[in-house]
Amino acid sequence: MDKSARKEPFPGAYYAGLFITLALLLLMIVIASALPPGPAGAFFAFVLGLTVNPKYAPWFALVGLLGAVLGFAGDEPMVAWGGAALVVSQALVYLWHRKGS
Repeated sequence: MDKSARKEPFPGAYYAGLFITLALLLLMIVIASALPPGPAGAFFAFVLGLTVNPKYAPWFALVGLLGAVLGFAGDEPMVAWGGAALVVSQALVYLWHRKGS
């Protein structure tokens, strides 16, 4: 076995992480399904945007800005508010990473 390979913190840790991730995703789906399209798009984009690598945050913010502009121009509330929330989440990711550096 390769010595550089990492061992699990405890047996089944990766399976536990998988189940926790899936449970949180299902919870997000349940919460967003009860919301109108605009807030649902914003909720998903914001929460998932918080998971972006800080190195790519400026690019995701640019994509969010483009999505917001096109969404508002095309009367698509889910896209518009999702783009706006993505910009906000990327600003938080960037600021949090900068504060920690």
